[in-house]
Amino acid sequence: MMLLVVRMSLLAGLVLAGCTATDERVRPQPSPTPTYDVPIALVTHLSHGDTDLTENQARDLLGGRLDDWSGLGQDAGPLDIVTAGVPEASDALRTLNEPTTAVSAVEKDIGTLAVVPATAVTPRVHAVTVDGASPVTEPDDYPLTTPRREPRGALVTTAIVGDIMLARRVGQLLARIDDPAAALRPMARRLAAADITVGNLESTLSKSGDPTQGGDSFGADPSVLAGLRLAGFDVLSLANNHVGDYGERAIGETAAQLAESGFKAVGGGTNLARARGAVILERSGVRIGFIATDSIGETPAATTDRPGTNRINAPPRTGPLDRGALARVSADIRALDRKTDLVIVMSHWGAQYTNVPERSQRTMAKAFAEAGADLVVGDHPHWVQGWETVGDATVIHSLGNFVFDMDFMRETQEGVMVEVTSWGDRILAIEPVPYVIGDDFAPRPASPRRAELIMEHIRSTSRPPYDSLR
Repeated sequence: MMLLVVRMSLLAGLVLAGCTATDERVRPQPSPTPTYDVPIALVTHLSHGDTDLTENQARDLLGGRLDDWSGLGQDAGPLDIVTAGVPEASDALRTLNEPTTAVSAVEKDIGTLAVVPATAVTPRVHAVTVDGASPVTEPDDYPLTTPRREPRGALVTTAIVGDIMLARRVGQLLARIDDPAAALRPMARRLAAADITVGNLESTLSKSGDPTQGGDSFGADPSVLAGLRLAGFDVLSLANNHVGDYGERAIGETAAQLAESGFKAVGGGTNLARARGAVILERSGVRIGFIATDSIGETPAATTDRPGTNRINAPPRTGPLDRGALARVSADIRALDRKTDLVIVMSHWGAQYTNVPERSQRTMAKAFAEAGADLVVGDHPHWVQGWETVGDATVIHSLGNFVFDMDFMRETQEGVMVEVTSWGDRILAIEPVPYVIGDDFAPRPASPRRAELIMEHIRSTSRPPYDSLR
């Protein structure tokens, strides 16, 4: 009996030992956390403008071997380098808790440079190029990287321009030279290179009714669609005071012409539902939504059964600010924000021939940003106007004319297009591209001297940090 007990005990022990051994052999091991290479961005205050470093200079920065701006090819001065989220950076650098804190330090101090993962870059700072490559716009060509647990997000570029007027003397010239794309041709390649291209179409494509604004009625020949197509336009705003220049029927015909030609129209249409409706475009898995509004007048406000624009009445042209309409548009932005990664609002507002934004513009922009807009872009003043920050959103009060026959003053022949770079659901950079409209009514990149004059016009009514934008 004792022998049987002993044998059973030994058998149990062997079984247990076998089970233990088997468990150790098949127990799943934890998978290593995946990492992704993200560029190491060297960011400076906007006032420093474009800076290109060699890879050796950049590595000297990382290694804590530079302490003066002269080492970066700029005017001599003490260089305060801060870092966060970059283990490759030397312990000699001042380390902060978060990359966002380091970027904020640069926003506030012209003498500070931050070493951070590029995912922390914002339009409120400038990312230095290394060997000609930008960590934001050319991450695959950039030489410095750091491992991160989160991927950087798909890169999408969006080009945005202001008022495009293809009628009156512009249209007459296009017809005379028999080239309906001529006014857009000089900038077409750059515009079409963006993943998404957007502008405000300040003329109808129909003359089905009587002109409502006399000589200021802008009815373009539909042949001009060739130029818009050449320049790669995807979204065109109809939220302006000239889409109604030939009556309600012409509004509907213009919207129909755009749709039939593959363009997306926003901000105007055959009724209020269409005018307030958003456009959503997807690029590389990123969904970007567009809403447009008009506060100027002349074109009727759309109603449930009447063509027009997505109107928010506001000074100086359409009376006191309509808080109810502003609340309606804000609700539309919130709804769009829930369905997209980024929201861009285009607003036709303000006073003509000034670079000073109206108080109502700032009020509306604040409401748009609080509702979820990531970028607010204005047009109508025919001059460039200042930039500002509302929360995390950037507000560009006016881009100026893009194609127009207003050749009676210098400011109406100047403007900026903006090239917006986003990674996933974040805008990292907004690059202004100054241009000048020529005698042929076509915009072309400005000379360095003229570009500086245009940017100074913008800076003079911008709020920090964009009052240092270069």
